[in-house]
Amino acid sequence: MPETVTPESVLADLEQILIDVIGDDLLLDGPLTMETSFDQDLQLESIEFVALSEKLLETYGEQVDFVGWLAEMELDDIIALTVGQLVDFVASNASNASNASNADADASEA
Repeated sequence: MPETVTPESVLADLEQILIDVIGDDLLLDGPLTMETSFDQDLQLESIEFVALSEKLLETYGEQVDFVGWLAEMELDDIIALTVGQLVDFVASNASNASNASNADADASEA
């Protein structure tokens, strides 16, 4: 997992992940923003969501449970999903895990 997890770093990571998943065509319409939608703007197919999930797991580990998070949503919410919503989810969960592991390390040093 990256050392410092901020929304900005997650957005940069996510842009690279999406380039890996759907190709360089991602950037034809401009840079990835927090308002970019997965359905309307990126037109992600379900198989690409699977690849995105795998890449998020590789990058951030199990604490960022993308599949579990999607499973809690209604279909309309998934269709309307934006990059910003995913960035906030990843940053929040990865930061919580990072803070917990830092607290564990601090406790073991004491």
